[in-house]
Amino acid sequence: MTRPQPQFLSVGSGAERREIAVLTQAGKGPPVVWLGGLRSDMRATKAEALAAWAERTGRAFIRFDYAGHGESGGEFARWTMSHWIEDAQAVLAAHTQGPAVLVGSSMGGWVALLTTLKLRNTTPDLQPAGLVLIAPAVDFTEELMWAQMPEAIRETIIRDGVWQRPSEYSPEPMPITRALIEDGRNHLLFGHPLETGCSIHILQGMKDPDVPYGQALKLVEHLPHDPVVLTLVKDGDHRLSTPEDIARLVAAVEGIAPTTA
Repeated sequence: MTRPQPQFLSVGSGAERREIAVLTQAGKGPPVVWLGGLRSDMRATKAEALAAWAERTGRAFIRFDYAGHGESGGEFARWTMSHWIEDAQAVLAAHTQGPAVLVGSSMGGWVALLTTLKLRNTTPDLQPAGLVLIAPAVDFTEELMWAQMPEAIRETIIRDGVWQRPSEYSPEPMPITRALIEDGRNHLLFGHPLETGCSIHILQGMKDPDVPYGQALKLVEHLPHDPVVLTLVKDGDHRLSTPEDIARLVAAVEGIAPTTA
């Protein structure tokens, strides 16, 4: 099978300008838009599985790489949450004409929520039709990074501007920058009720070492008025990429916005 080649979308201006790689599949129904996790890319297992599902069912599907990720331009450490949120919103503006289903994995769950809240206030015509969130890492820069770091690592980040964090998912360490931590504080969601105006299905592993399932419970508590389904996978890890996990993901997406004839 021929590997699909991305289009490129220019986002930002001046020193902030970058080229974002986007893959699109035409189809019916509300487009399904994949929002990946930190240091992941649009050709990872779950995104590929959704692309195959979309091909089988004739659904519209869009996926992209954030700045500094995958096939998009720029060094990873150069960018922050503000850039990645802007990337997501630019892709939606360029490639959708109405409500989409946002599928956010890990960091992508936070991006999906932030994007939904902004669109609801600024561009109601593009307000999502629903959200599927996989181990959503809401406020992760503060709650799952900064708050968990020993004082010595915090001092390194403040002094040097970066700390090279060993990664279980890559032989290369992940640079955690002072800019990433400080910018993340501009986008924190926990602490007040959230109103997305759409249906949400959260998939969360109970053996997730990166995003503890208590974070998913906390998110549900912050969504008092939206219809929310929470699926806890007792033996599930952070990836949730087993065949059973993929089946749950596809079912969740179809449940949010069924394929129409």
